[in-house]
Amino acid sequence: MERRQSSEPRQGGILILDFGSQYIRLIARRIRESGTFAEILPYHTPIEQIRLRQPAGIILSGGPSSVYGPNARHISKEIFDLGIPVLGICYGMQLMAYLLGGRVMPGQTGEYGRQHFRVTGPSELFRGLPEQFNVWMSHFDTVESVPPGFDVAGRTPGVIAAMSNGHRRLYAVQFHPEVSHTEHGGQILENFVKRICRAPQNWKPGNFIHSAISEIKRTVGNRKVVLGLSGGVDSSVAALLIHRAIGDRLVNIFVDTGLLRLDEARQVMETYGRHFHMNIRYVDARNEFMQVLRGITDPEQKRKIIGRVFVEVFQREAASVPDAAFLAQGTIYPDVIESVQAEGGPTATIKSHHNVGGLPEKLHLRLLEPLRYMFKDEVRRLGRLLGMPEELINRHPFPGPGLAVRIPGEITPEKVEMLQHADAIFMDELRSRGWYGRVGQAFVVLLPVRSVGVMGDERTYGYTAVLRSVDTTDYMTAAWSRLPYELLETVSSRIINEVPGINRVLYDISSKPPATIEWE
Repeated sequence: MERRQSSEPRQGGILILDFGSQYIRLIARRIRESGTFAEILPYHTPIEQIRLRQPAGIILSGGPSSVYGPNARHISKEIFDLGIPVLGICYGMQLMAYLLGGRVMPGQTGEYGRQHFRVTGPSELFRGLPEQFNVWMSHFDTVESVPPGFDVAGRTPGVIAAMSNGHRRLYAVQFHPEVSHTEHGGQILENFVKRICRAPQNWKPGNFIHSAISEIKRTVGNRKVVLGLSGGVDSSVAALLIHRAIGDRLVNIFVDTGLLRLDEARQVMETYGRHFHMNIRYVDARNEFMQVLRGITDPEQKRKIIGRVFVEVFQREAASVPDAAFLAQGTIYPDVIESVQAEGGPTATIKSHHNVGGLPEKLHLRLLEPLRYMFKDEVRRLGRLLGMPEELINRHPFPGPGLAVRIPGEITPEKVEMLQHADAIFMDELRSRGWYGRVGQAFVVLLPVRSVGVMGDERTYGYTAVLRSVDTTDYMTAAWSRLPYELLETVSSRIINEVPGINRVLYDISSKPPATIEWE
């Protein structure tokens, strides 16, 4: 399958070379928040590709390596001779110092957490900032001496924490300006982007919509596009954007797996078919999914089966669309980043996303991914500009395999129905009490555990439901939500009284890590 990006890499933005930093997304987001496009590429990206992008500036990220390690991640010194401003962060500073003739030494104890930073020399990075402030450190090796032509621009107690060569426009900091714990970190990045790089400030949702629509029209021409519409934010915004460009030549295919939220199919068909007047096909595959899942209890096996059957169903329907030339997907930037990490290649893939190369080659369709360079918050802003209802924009994440990963053990239609109603009750109470928008993600899990209960003076033997709610912004870490007891009591009472088959409700107070947000 040929990959076609409907939004090509932009020129004039900031290029971030990833050396394995845990904060890599945060760097890009901070820069984009200032109105400049930022793109993340693996550190070993060929210098020719960097030249073709004509970036206004380059950032070398942090990373877990030592510049002296056996598997150290190095780059060519040529990158510092392109005439493009470069900012090294943490490992990026150590690498810059090492490659340009400075001295990097293993630390004695390392430097972690909040540290007091003092500006010791002139540097455009710190223009307009106080001489002393707190920064966030996370490193073991240190720069003992800066390269020829560089000045020591700042220190923490006993450590060179910033260096600069204004003539060559090369700058570096040992701390992490992208994290909120660093005071004035946003201003430091802004000084680099706006003052040093003079990067264009043209990364705005409105501008993106105009350019994306033009690119989609140019790419698609008079042909047709098929899109698997799930009702989630990413696929919905992609559908709205493509529909704005080519109208009914976009054919949306909605596959009802029987594992969706309560009334999900009806809501999707009404919202996108009747409200947005989209060309949308409904495929009822509930029986097909339930049959193949019968007796399956292993969570990974369930995921693989659901993925395989979904592709088969979608492929059948897509094949019936005459003149279809493109397959549109709601792939967003985090999907791309996680699928091609710093090392590159399959061995470095953290997880394979269904939106990144997941459909078979025999579809013979070219990929169209208009949101490929967007972060989730940017996608939501696009949705608002495109007229997407607020209740859909702010919906909590929903797993690709649907409720199957929220029913440990065997999947049955009866269990799905119980879980749908229990989950709807939880969401209803969260919304009515103003908590839905205050938590990152909430849902109900139906356990394969039955226990004795008493209802109406009669013995019951019902299933156990677990309420799960977490506070998170990046979904990499999460803390369990401190929901009011009254809310939990009401939800528990309603589920037990309104959902036949459930007689016990628990609340999950596990954080991530060590637990995951979903149960399977």
